[in-house]
Amino acid sequence: MNRYENGKQRKEKDTGRTFYATTIYPKVERDPEDIYIRARLGDRLDHLAFEYYNDVTLWWILAQANGLGKGSLAIPAGKQIRIPMNTDKIINDFNEISQDRRVI
Repeated sequence: MNRYENGKQRKEKDTGRTFYATTIYPKVERDPEDIYIRARLGDRLDHLAFEYYNDVTLWWILAQANGLGKGSLAIPAGKQIRIPMNTDKIINDFNEISQDRRVI
């Protein structure tokens, strides 16, 4: 998956250069179905996304739910991590936000 695939882009009129807008992610609310784990040494957001969701591209759900991922996919060992299980709702919320921010 291309990291810019779902990003909003626009071209500058004078130079023709392409710019990408910041991706806005939805707030991930707590849910009784959420799972809680303690991070192990070497755990990463993308690895946990694959382990729990079978999709590494959903790392952002774990980052949003836990206030992580600002520049790194690494998770500190011993940190309690919330694994949201209501991914369909979270992805739908993301798609609704993104739909308003498509290509200009």
